[in-house]
Amino acid sequence: MKKPAWVIDKEKARRAEKSETLWLFGLHAVRDALLNPARDKRRLLVTRNAADKLADAIADAGLTAELTDPRKFDAPLDPGSVHQGAALEVRPLDWGETRMVCAPEGGAGLVVLLDRVSDPHNVGAILRSAEVFGARAVIATQRHAAPETGALAKTASGALERQPYLRVRNLAEEMELLKTLGYLMIGLDGEAAQDLGDALASVPPGPVGLVLGAEGPGLRDRTRDTCDLLARIPSAGGFGSLNVSNAAAVALYAARHGAGTR
Repeated sequence: MKKPAWVIDKEKARRAEKSETLWLFGLHAVRDALLNPARDKRRLLVTRNAADKLADAIADAGLTAELTDPRKFDAPLDPGSVHQGAALEVRPLDWGETRMVCAPEGGAGLVVLLDRVSDPHNVGAILRSAEVFGARAVIATQRHAAPETGALAKTASGALERQPYLRVRNLAEEMELLKTLGYLMIGLDGEAAQDLGDALASVPPGPVGLVLGAEGPGLRDRTRDTCDLLARIPSAGGFGSLNVSNAAAVALYAARHGAGTR
């Protein structure tokens, strides 16, 4: 019996996803990926100088490096990429399912959820902050969000290899799932009536999900409606607006060190 066209297309898409690779670049990002046993590493291009600097990581990974002329660095990178003489072809990381990755321990947990935050530099910076403040995961959608890329990895400065970055089909549904695990969903909204510190102080200690939207549009209606409460980061001046990655860092600090440990 011949398979329907939609079934064939779905199988092709699944095979393509499994074979998908990306190129990481920059000494720091490449080193951390080489040292990550969970990372599927395919091909390493380095200049002689970069090979010397990465010698220990290359040996640890058991990967054969391909030496290349710095004037003819032929990894398929964007022209403006600052590769520092090192590029590594890898498969995207598979962190597993939200229910397992974000399961609270001892009644505590902290998660960041991103609603249409598509700039890889912002997401990379958020991953760094999430790692610093002990977030269980950064969660974004499969569409309209920054995918795992070399630019994101370089901005994350190694955090991409250690900080779970989960891509999900539907953010609101994932928020509802986290609620069943005991998480309280706090949406960051500049027009909210209460400050984030007051909001955190008004609820008992427990797992918290911090939900941030893209700069400009902010949270979508369904995302906002799925939040348990909305809060804003107070501003002392008239400008009153933070870059989303800076807002995430402030919110993570407040949730971690504010009213009780999360």
